[in-house]
Amino acid sequence: MKNLKTIYLASTGLLTALMLMSAGMYIFSHDMVSETFANLGFPTYIIYPLAIAKVLGIIAIWTNQSKSLKEWAYAGFFFDFVLAFTAHIAISDGEFAPALVALILLFVSYFTWKKL
Repeated sequence: MKNLKTIYLASTGLLTALMLMSAGMYIFSHDMVSETFANLGFPTYIIYPLAIAKVLGIIAIWTNQSKSLKEWAYAGFFFDFVLAFTAHIAISDGEFAPALVALILLFVSYFTWKKL
């Protein structure tokens, strides 16, 4: 049980760091992110709302206020990571690795949380 909790905390902590860095980049490096979104075929107006959603999702995961809200946060991250992964694969820019790492961390965090 202690090992499971350690795995949960480590994977969720790494996921949190990744999401906060991503949200920070969306806010503070908007021009670069806008260019990337345009290359991927996504509208640039979703960058700020996506940054806010990432921060709110992390808050929902850590606070445990509502089990269903936590499930929705995990689901939202899942769709975000799958979309990012497939978009990078589709345009063959070689930048799919962060999305794949995030997806793995998400699965580890989610399934260890469910076992706890």
